[in-house]
Formats: sequence, structure tokens, C-alpha cells
Amino acid sequence: MRGMPIALRLHAPMALPCDPSCSVVRDAVLDVDEAGRVVYCGPRAGAPERPRDATVRECSGILLPGLVNAHAHSPMTLLRGMGGDLPLLRWLREVIWPAESRLRPGDVRAGMELGCVEMLRAGVTTSAEMYFTGGSVVEGALAVGSRVVLASAVIDTPALSGLGGWQGMVDGINRWIDADGLRFGPAERVELAYGPHSAYTLPPEALAAIGDAAQQRGALVHTHVAETATEDAEQREQFGSVPALLEKLGVLDGRVLAAHGVHLSDEDIELFARHRVGVAHCPGSNAKLASGTARLVDLLAAGVPVGLGTDGPSSNDDLDLWEEVQLAGLLARLSTGDATALSASAALLAATRGGADALHRDDIGALEPGRWADVVHLSVDNPAFATGLEAPDDQVLANVVWAAGSRCVRDVWVAGEQVLRDREPTRVDRRDVQAAARTAARHVRG
Repeated sequence: MRGMPIALRLHAPMALPCDPSCSVVRDAVLDVDEAGRVVYCGPRAGAPERPRDATVRECSGILLPGLVNAHAHSPMTLLRGMGGDLPLLRWLREVIWPAESRLRPGDVRAGMELGCVEMLRAGVTTSAEMYFTGGSVVEGALAVGSRVVLASAVIDTPALSGLGGWQGMVDGINRWIDADGLRFGPAERVELAYGPHSAYTLPPEALAAIGDAAQQRGALVHTHVAETATEDAEQREQFGSVPALLEKLGVLDGRVLAAHGVHLSDEDIELFARHRVGVAHCPGSNAKLASGTARLVDLLAAGVPVGLGTDGPSSNDDLDLWEEVQLAGLLARLSTGDATALSASAALLAATRGGADALHRDDIGALEPGRWADVVHLSVDNPAFATGLEAPDDQVLANVVWAAGSRCVRDVWVAGEQVLRDREPTRVDRRDVQAAARTAARHVRG
């Protein structure tokens, strides 16, 4: 990226650019241009000459790319704690879908704003959302300054019949993309996608129509796949497997993100690898709902792009992706009986670069020239880093992944704009956002 002058320079004792080898850069400089993209990330000794008018900020800790939440339903902050002791399908049918049918556009926006504030405080700059009332989701994200990949939900279930039939939902997404384009907003903060809920809430003709519409527009299809054993057994009996069905319908010929993928067979994994289908691994939600744990090690070994997702904040019950980083590592080691199954660097890459790859994006998830300057500053003034940044690279990386967590997130920039300063959002007042969410939650509870 030459030609665009440097507008912002961040200095830090250390940067983790999240390149494929997860390198550790000491005495680091990060340069951002006027458009909000990375110009340089590397040692201070090799940094380009700084223009006199560039803003310079000394950061005392570690710089890394904003985390990518590869699967979320963030407006469900309003439903947090509802039906918390039920298995997935009962939880959806008896508690969640009836509550969601009462949501008004303003409620969805309030829930999304709260979700974005919560995510920024955990260093999450991009979330892949599947939800209804898409305009309100986008408004909420833009108000806080976050980045969002919005897959407007398409679902055919009696509890949500007020939303209209699946065809009307698909037509609405088509019209929106045709009017505004796939990406829009300041620094392309919004990407539009299709969100067919699942093969168990939509007929095959709906999935085929969505795949066709998405491919015509180059859009992402974001759908739940093989989340629970019960749902998966029914689909396998009917179609062989959901991945096999999606391939047969032609859906996998485009950009696809499969959420969960807990119960994938060897054949399913091979099929996903062949079609470069991204998987959003949601270990926390899958554990809480006793759905199982996805075969993360096998997926990565097969070359499937894997990111990490929180799922909804009423099945997790938070939007803290650092917890998923740790759970992904812990459950991979536990399920394989191998303490080397997932390294600290592999876990960190899954939350950053891997999330971008799963979303078929090459402009986020790493601090590399040309990508958006979505940046997190981790404070090291914390017991987690008591051994100091002078420790060997592997030890510092281990502390980032296993010890630090969201409590160490201090500042966040999206496209070079500071949206979190000293743990507080810069564009909205956190207490106002929390108050609006409380009011909306009261309405939803009836």
C-alpha cells in the first residue's frame, strides 16, 4: 500500500501481527494510512520515515489484530439467562423463538449496541451475525464503531411466522444487496450476507434458492450445520448429511460459513475442505448446551478454514472470544488426549486470521499491509504478565492465550479510529447503552 500517507503510528514493546507463523515482533511499530489500512507492522528499526503531521501513540503493552467472532447472534444480549438449563431444541422452541417474536426494531438495535460494546471490551472488532431486523443490527454496530458481517436470518418456523415466509426474507436480502452493495459504510464496516438458519428449519428448495442468489452476488452464506446429535441424526437419515445436501443443492459452490459443525463425519470434513467451506467453532455454547465439541484438530489438519465463535449471548452466555480461545485449546487437548493438540499460537490464529479465512475475507484478522487497521492494545500491567515481556516468545504467547483474557484489553481501533479507550467505548456511553438494553429486555419479557 504505497502512495497513501501515514496518518497514525503506534509504538509498542511487542506486536503479534498474526501472520501464518504467528511471529512475535519486539520494539514494534504499526503504521496506519488515512484510509484506515495498515501500511507497516514490524520492528521500529525497519519502519518507514514518519511524516511530521502523523499522530504518534506510545502503547505500553502488546498490539495484535482485532479478534473475529465468526458466529454470533449478538442482539440476544436481551435474552441472556432465559431458559439457561434447557437443551438446544427445547430452548429454541419453548423460550427463545417466542421471546424473539416480541422484539421490535429498537429492541434489536439496543441489544446489538450492548453486544458491540461487550465485544470491543473483549477486543472483538468484527462479528459475523445471524439475526432478524437486519437494518437495526447494522445501525447498532455502526453507532458503536464495530465491524459486522450481517447474515439476515432466513427461517421457516411457526413460532416466527410474523417475519413472513422464507421467500420474502430472501427477496429482502436480494433487494438490500442490490441497492447498497455487498460492503458499505465507513471503512466498509458492513458486509451483507445470507443467513439460512439451518436444514432443519428450511426446505431444500429454500437452501438452493439462497445458494443461487448468494452466488449471483458473490455473497457469503452463513448457516448452522450439525450442531446437535438429535438434529444431525434426522438430517442424515433424510439427506445423507447436511454437508452432502448442501453440495447436492449447489450451495457449496459459493462462499459458505458453517456454524458449529459438531457432528461432522470424515466424509463431511473432506467435502468441506474440497469446497473451502469455513467453519465457526463455538466450544463454549456447544459445551453449555451439551451439543458436543467439534473435531477441531481434524478440521485444521484437513485444511478447513476454522474461526472461533461465541454463538448467541444467551447460550454462552457472553461475547468474550478470549474464553473461546482457551476452551478451543482445552477441549481439543481433552477430546484427543493429546496435550500438544492445539498450540497457543494456533489458538490465537483461530480467533484472528482463522476467523477472517472462515469468512472468506483477506482484509481483516491480521496486521499486514493493505488490511484494515483493526487493532487491540493489551495492557501488560496485570498479574498475567508479571513475568514480563522480556520472557521468551513462547512464554509470552502462552501468557497471552492462557492467562491474559479480556481483562487485559485496554484500547481498540477499527480502521485506525479509536473506538475503545481505557476500556470504555468512545462513540457511545456504556451506561446509556446498558440502560436502553434493560428497557428493551423488560419489553421482551412481556
